[in-house]
Amino acid sequence: MSLSRVVLEALRAHADPARAPKMQSYMKSSMPYLGVAAKPLEAVLKPIFAAAELLSATAWRDAVLEMWRTAEYREQRYAAMQLTGLRKYRAYQDLDALPMYRELIETGAWWDYVDVIASHRIGGILVSHEKPMQKTMLAWSRLDDHWLRRASIVCQLRRKAETDLELLYACIEPSIAEKDFFLRKAIGWALREYAKTDAAEVKRYVRGNEDRLSGLSKREALKNV
Repeated sequence: MSLSRVVLEALRAHADPARAPKMQSYMKSSMPYLGVAAKPLEAVLKPIFAAAELLSATAWRDAVLEMWRTAEYREQRYAAMQLTGLRKYRAYQDLDALPMYRELIETGAWWDYVDVIASHRIGGILVSHEKPMQKTMLAWSRLDDHWLRRASIVCQLRRKAETDLELLYACIEPSIAEKDFFLRKAIGWALREYAKTDAAEVKRYVRGNEDRLSGLSKREALKNV
């Protein structure tokens, strides 16, 4: 039985049908839920993923994509995302993983997928492969797909003092006048996180772009300043 099938059967065994409609409604998801909350989901997956041995980067990517592409329920896609973040597959987090992550972002096309992938996965590859990833993030920031743009903006959320400000501002620039809520929110969120490291710099940036940043972006950026 494939790993994807094992995961589905285990999730079905822990499903709570009474919770499922509320979870789907909250996430505004066209894909249904089984009704497995985050902590029980992690508990279900832990022994399954511990027993699985994906002995090559190709096998790991194939397992993730099979779980993602064949998903009938949103929890299966959450499982695929957890599989991408396991410590034992850390060596597979490289430029070859980017096409997989791009597919997850483009086909997932919602914040609960995109933000985790961007900040926890893409951000890590940016650290270890800085030069090529700078070019990739700049390219993503200019694409028509707003979720890839959002990913380029929030991929440095966890970098704190190591944030590449030049890259952050360059990735914000193509979306600074966009009316899309999720882009405006992403801009403000990224700036707010960096303000924890250098509030003066974020205030300077907001003042310098007062007439171009949306009200939402400015409020979010200065929320804790």
